[in-house]
Amino acid sequence: MNATFSRLAALALLLLLPPLDAREPQTSPPPAQQTIRARALGVPFDGTPGALNSITDVTGVEVGYTTLIRGEGKLEVGKGPVRTGVTAILPRGRASIDDPVYAGYFSLNGNGEMTGTAWIEESGFLEGPLMITNTHSVGVVRDATISWRVAHGGPDPTGFAWSLPVVAETWDGYLNDVNGFHIKPEDVANALDTARPGPITEGSVGGGTGMICFEFKGGTGTASRVLDKKSGGYVIGALVQANCGRRAQLTIAGVPVGKEITENSVFSREAGSIIIVIATDAPLLPHQLKRLARRASLGLARTGSVSGNGSGDLFLAFSTANPHVTDPVSPTYSVTTVPNDRMDPIFTATVQAVEEAIVNALVANQSMTGRDNHHVDALPHERVRELLKKYNRLQ
Repeated sequence: MNATFSRLAALALLLLLPPLDAREPQTSPPPAQQTIRARALGVPFDGTPGALNSITDVTGVEVGYTTLIRGEGKLEVGKGPVRTGVTAILPRGRASIDDPVYAGYFSLNGNGEMTGTAWIEESGFLEGPLMITNTHSVGVVRDATISWRVAHGGPDPTGFAWSLPVVAETWDGYLNDVNGFHIKPEDVANALDTARPGPITEGSVGGGTGMICFEFKGGTGTASRVLDKKSGGYVIGALVQANCGRRAQLTIAGVPVGKEITENSVFSREAGSIIIVIATDAPLLPHQLKRLARRASLGLARTGSVSGNGSGDLFLAFSTANPHVTDPVSPTYSVTTVPNDRMDPIFTATVQAVEEAIVNALVANQSMTGRDNHHVDALPHERVRELLKKYNRLQ
């Protein structure tokens, strides 16, 4: 069975499920978020994190969420249960509208969607915010992002108002009424309007609300690394929407956690995806950022994923250095860049940050029950600590 057929089969199953009595889903608050992160469990990660250990350690980057959790019980298409959301990343904050960043894109496995990448490949620019949501909400998120940009930014200096926004997705249909199309334009605007620098919430928030990772509750995670002065002192941050992997694959700091915690697995085959966003203040050109995006694959591999046939593993890296490089008046402009032969520390930091971001997405989570009472366990903290100790990896 190929990936396209398996995804279509899953969608067909959702449509055939019988409805309940007509009733509106009740809005309920999101589950309480875990305040603990992976380092607090004693996971011995490599590298030096930033002050927040977050993508927002890169100056200028802002993140916002809309999280939708309402209803429970049996699926009633169009009414719930709802377990979904939207994540917004603004590379330069509000200035992202008028000041693009250099960017590079890489697809490790392409059973997924990230709009706007053709123009990134062609131009080397990420223009505007980067959005992440569920598979069937890419269209509304894309259109609403254009509307938001038009309302907030107006035409460019040449008089044109146009946009090719980047919107990425992973599938949350095991827990969410994904065919109910619950993401609305106002939810997109809210994620953009609430984007802020500083600490960000992880786990079942934003686009990560209904996601499953290594058959534990997955979702949104972040981490960062700071290079020493000899290597430039640059900051590299990662944010993931983690929805990938089989239980037996999960590896944390070299420990085969998934092989040790086997109960209550969810799927019979690979059924997920992951979006990885890398931000840095290192002055890198588009071809160098594409190289950086490729290194996200190695951070993912450290957690055990093999990037299965049905997985959409799509990665994007951007640099907040070199502002104001699209001035249409100047016939030329100058940029700064890191020589290729000095990029190894940046590659290393990227791999480390991605690995930790994925584990944070698991640790900062709680169990969730969604449509048709489908239940997904959170990663059990004490079991992880016991296994780290058993394998002499507890920090």
